[in-house]
Amino acid sequence: MTKKTELKSNVLGYPRIGKDRELKKALESYWAGKSSKDDLLNTAKDLRKENWLLMKEAGIDLIPSNDFSLYDQVLDQTLAVGAIPSRYQTLKGNKLDLYFAMAHGCQQGDKDVIAMEMTKWLDTNYHYIVPEFTKDQSFEYFDSKAVEEFREAKALGILTKPVIIGPVSYLLLGKEKEEGFHRLDLLDRLLPIYEKQLWALQQEGAEWIQIDEPLLVTDLDEKAREAYQHAYQYLAEKSKLKFILTTYFGSLGDNRELVLGLPVQAIHIDLVKAPEQVDILKKFPKNKILSLGLIDGRNIWKNDLENSHQIAHRAICDLGYDRVLLSTSSSLLHVPYDLEAEQNEEVLPESIKRFMAFARQKVDELALLKDISLGINTDECLKAFVANKRDIAAKRNSQEIHDAAVKARIASLKESDYSRKSNYAERSKLQQEAFQLPLYPTTTIGSFPQTKEVRSWRAAYKKGKISKEEYTRLLKEETRKCIEWQEQAGIDVLVHGEFERNDMVEYFGEQLKGFTFTQKGWVQSYGSRCVKPPIIYGDVSRQKAMTLDWSSYAQSLTKKPMKGMLTGPVTILEWSFVRNDQSHEDTCRQIALAIRDEVHDLEQANIRIIQIDEPAIREGLPLRHKEWAEYLKWSVDCFRLSASWVEDSTQIHTHMCYSEFNDIIADIARMDADVITIECSRSQMELLDIFRDFHYPNEIGPGVYDIHSARVPSVEEMVNLLKKASALIPKERLWVNPDCGLKTRGWEETKAALENMIKAAEVVRG
Repeated sequence: MTKKTELKSNVLGYPRIGKDRELKKALESYWAGKSSKDDLLNTAKDLRKENWLLMKEAGIDLIPSNDFSLYDQVLDQTLAVGAIPSRYQTLKGNKLDLYFAMAHGCQQGDKDVIAMEMTKWLDTNYHYIVPEFTKDQSFEYFDSKAVEEFREAKALGILTKPVIIGPVSYLLLGKEKEEGFHRLDLLDRLLPIYEKQLWALQQEGAEWIQIDEPLLVTDLDEKAREAYQHAYQYLAEKSKLKFILTTYFGSLGDNRELVLGLPVQAIHIDLVKAPEQVDILKKFPKNKILSLGLIDGRNIWKNDLENSHQIAHRAICDLGYDRVLLSTSSSLLHVPYDLEAEQNEEVLPESIKRFMAFARQKVDELALLKDISLGINTDECLKAFVANKRDIAAKRNSQEIHDAAVKARIASLKESDYSRKSNYAERSKLQQEAFQLPLYPTTTIGSFPQTKEVRSWRAAYKKGKISKEEYTRLLKEETRKCIEWQEQAGIDVLVHGEFERNDMVEYFGEQLKGFTFTQKGWVQSYGSRCVKPPIIYGDVSRQKAMTLDWSSYAQSLTKKPMKGMLTGPVTILEWSFVRNDQSHEDTCRQIALAIRDEVHDLEQANIRIIQIDEPAIREGLPLRHKEWAEYLKWSVDCFRLSASWVEDSTQIHTHMCYSEFNDIIADIARMDADVITIECSRSQMELLDIFRDFHYPNEIGPGVYDIHSARVPSVEEMVNLLKKASALIPKERLWVNPDCGLKTRGWEETKAALENMIKAAEVVRG
């Protein structure tokens, strides 16, 4: 047996936004011109320092660097390898301006460039900026961020493990912007740039490098397999760094032999999402180190340290202390910063908080797991281990978690509960008669700008500085102004603006039994956009109507149709931290019944257009195709369960953003929403091809402008997109709308963009 001191702990990545969202505030201040570049970069430097010192003090051996990003780690690597689309070439003189223009576009003076596409990072709710590739794509070592941050940590006395996205996953995560080639054809041009990046890190004194290749847990064709073999043979010959080839969010599955044969020094596997992978120990190569992903990087529940210790002990017995790394399952980017910031028991009860761990606590869990595995029996260590065991047992037996009435209702569901009374063709006639909408009807996705004033009212109400009556009065006035503006602008189907809502999932979770919340449990979604996911700890049910009062009030202000706005069951599930003691399917059906009750109440109140947003259906797909059918069956069933309790003349809308629909279009159709709105502007209507090819039978609202950018598209730009759309989809089934909600935008740009959108609809009607 090797020396115990050779056992090491390994963190794959750490949250970058700060415990009080310092990065978000610094970014938005810089973008608004209220602070300088130095102010932003100094905030970023302080956050990196805090993270590194925290992990060092906890005793972590392999501390990551270059996991920090001002916007997105994939965009960072795009800048590093110089894969800069031609439309940004005039901005290359200022790297920071270039970087943010690629992220969210730029409309300033004579500069008007659209952002790069953005989509979900594998099966998470984090968004990454999609690399763009052309047939004649060239690369260059353009940005040395990874080296600079390694040097920065070294100045603090910390020898970090730089993290970069591997070359094959990087290419596969990108998109060809023209026909006639495959992006993997670019590998031989890209590898010399990786060689330069690794050489620069080696020259600075780096020893270990974490190369993330998450696509190794997905289905790969022979071309991709050959690319992995070629890439790592090349890098192994060119670099003296020790590689930790890192996978997460799933199992290596049929890629196991490929991975085990690659010339790398260590391999990381996720044993939280795919615990069956522990059998890799039986045939693990004798010349490699195994990194065991045992601390959950995706969810907020405490680790079962006894179970993790058993796995670690088995690995150590098989491989030796020097060939085992104890690790987080993935980067901790996906969990909040620090549980100790939650001090309000009215928000997060201690009875539930005791079962949880955020990023800081997970680092401590990892350090404790290492101590236990080393046989360290100090009083402090034993006390922490016993406390963990006690909490795991208490969670398993908690009376707060189970509700017999909810379980009985699920058991009583019938097949008819999942279907509308008539098919779309029959329903659409009744709906057209009821609403009398023009061709190319205009609408928005739901939310309107939540200004500083709106947010300040909410904060004041939560702090008790204004009464509930005053808060409601202010929101009603804001709602009235929003509806008046929509009527004056000429929008056909209105929304109430959602000023009363903090977040599209949190708002509903706050009113559902089985949910709890945090005050500072922020997680980065993209750039400066942070979300505070609800926590589903028990059986879910609706206690009272959640949106009825606001929707009824809004409808009373106009004779035009007013959409009732709901978040769908799959999205509420996917965008929450979900209990881990029952299947996601069971939890989702419980949520679907709660939304079903809300739909029924809205219809009874004469709200006859109801939107049930499901942007997360696509991202919830398992990473392996063989598991898709089961997931799509229950997820689509849950949407249908939530939406089917309505008359044929009631129109059901749904919304999905930043999704590839090609491989699930039949399941999208099976949702049977009367109208689906989707993101299409960044892809220039490319997403509509599959709807045409499939002969999608229902109505579609392809987003005609990108709300994630501050730029205001011209009428001509949107007319051109609508012409593209009408060449693919019959005009009788086309709607006109932005590609997502307007909550994060300002009123000035929102009004200008929507006015142009309405004019564009008028042009194509003519």
